[in-house]
Amino acid sequence: MGNSDGKYNIKAVSNMLGIQPGTLRAWERRYQMIAPVRNDSGHRLYTEDHLKILKWLISKVNQGFTISQAISLMENSAPSWERAEPPKKDILDDLGDKLLTALLDFNSSRAHELINQAFSLFTIDKTVIDLLGPILIKVGDLWEEGNITTAHEHFASSFLRSRIEGLSNSFPHSSFLPKAVAVCGPGERHELGLLIYTLFLRRKGFEVIFLGTSIAEDDIEVVLDKVKPKFLFLSCTLEENIEATLGLAGEISRNYPDVMIGIGGLAIDSLPLQQRQKHKKHIVGMTRLEWEKWLKKRIEQFK
Repeated sequence: MGNSDGKYNIKAVSNMLGIQPGTLRAWERRYQMIAPVRNDSGHRLYTEDHLKILKWLISKVNQGFTISQAISLMENSAPSWERAEPPKKDILDDLGDKLLTALLDFNSSRAHELINQAFSLFTIDKTVIDLLGPILIKVGDLWEEGNITTAHEHFASSFLRSRIEGLSNSFPHSSFLPKAVAVCGPGERHELGLLIYTLFLRRKGFEVIFLGTSIAEDDIEVVLDKVKPKFLFLSCTLEENIEATLGLAGEISRNYPDVMIGIGGLAIDSLPLQQRQKHKKHIVGMTRLEWEKWLKKRIEQFK
């Protein structure tokens, strides 16, 4: 379908649509709904028309249709790609609801099954950032509001930490990229958000020394002296720790002017506008797009 030239490889399409390359290949083999051209090396190249079709099919799958049902609907209804509306509740939201229920029921086998299902459909980044990340926030909110017990919070956090750590430690790092250190701000014990960000960095090839929960300021300097990283990332979740975290960032900036500092977390994201502007160059943001923009801008400074 479509007359435009192929210009996107399967990795680019996977990143744009948030779906695993293997899933795309399986759909093409089984249903032949698109026929990507091949370059001289035999690699698939997708056109703009292919992207429109895939986006429409994924929107239907997200609404609960099977891929075969979505393709049948496409073939029989001649849909308008431009008018395709995003679903009110997609499959990732549904998986999130089911995963949260499984975790609060202490059902680890069901939780593993649901996460594996997500990984089979979506990219690692999308699954971790858009599925597991929001669940971590929900679990924390439920616990702080007194709607779940400490046992629920510990089980869910430990389970998710284990899955994320297993993934995070599996990626090789590039010797061409600068080293980074990731640690929670002073007084902070909430490390899972920082762990997700560490996975994001390791997926890009960064060697990240993950220190986790808060450590003494002098100990951080010992690590910086030994590792000599180009990046230091600080996480702050609780409002009462904002002042100390920003103070530490300022101290490190003065003592290690060549180290680029990034700070993030729920507390940082909720800073008043005036404070956010003051610390703008350090704030990495809360979304994958914000992380990408912040990191790209800082890496360009090395060139």
